[in-house]
Amino acid sequence: MRFCSLGSGSGGNGTLIEASQGITRTRVLVDCGFSLRELTRRLERAGTSPAELDAVFITHEHGDHAGCVLTLAAKHRVPIYTSRGTWRAIGQADFDAAPVHFVRSDECIALGDLELQPFAVPHDAQEPLQLRATDGWRRLGLITDIGSLTPFVTAALQGCDALLLECNHDEALLQASSYPASLKRRILGSHGHLSNASAAELLAQCRHERLRHVVAAHLSAQNNTPALAAAALAAILGCSAREIPVADQALGFDWLVLN
Repeated sequence: MRFCSLGSGSGGNGTLIEASQGITRTRVLVDCGFSLRELTRRLERAGTSPAELDAVFITHEHGDHAGCVLTLAAKHRVPIYTSRGTWRAIGQADFDAAPVHFVRSDECIALGDLELQPFAVPHDAQEPLQLRATDGWRRLGLITDIGSLTPFVTAALQGCDALLLECNHDEALLQASSYPASLKRRILGSHGHLSNASAAELLAQCRHERLRHVVAAHLSAQNNTPALAAAALAAILGCSAREIPVADQALGFDWLVLN
């Protein structure tokens, strides 16, 4: 199994997961917060195309995650997997251009060589889900939008071989920023976004000897820096910050292999 980021941040998010066994291969896109033209360009950079996707999983309805999902599904007949709450918020009850599968927290979804395991998270959306994915041997955990740590979230991410963790903001930078007080309260609230310190706390609770990859993601362009996010996670792992990949808004990050 391997994964890469097509881009991560308030300008758009997408994570590509791929598993193969023998001659078969399964590709799932988690979120598609771009225009279809931009998504196609980013998929080509990763060595694939919309037509080669087996499914798209939408974590929640915000534009930087749902993006072009309807256009993508309609044009390329890519099946959509998401919660009922997310689908209601997207507002396409009569959509019939591609299959739409409603999923629930803690449900296992078999997709070719992959099994997806969504779990509920606290975020200011209608029914947000984040995701574990496994090929039967390795497990990947994804957290891109979550306001606070809960025992359920921590339990969901135990035993992962790789983690992609939201490191949205440095709290001191956010407090000193020009953001309106209402927006600061939203970001810092229990259903907002994870700070570097909270992401590090989550990593400390999920760290184990088989954990091979930890990636910082969904960084605020105004209220964080790659150096601060990487340093927070590196302090938990006892490694150099240079060893922590950071998902870039423009370039994401290249394929990481779980083996």
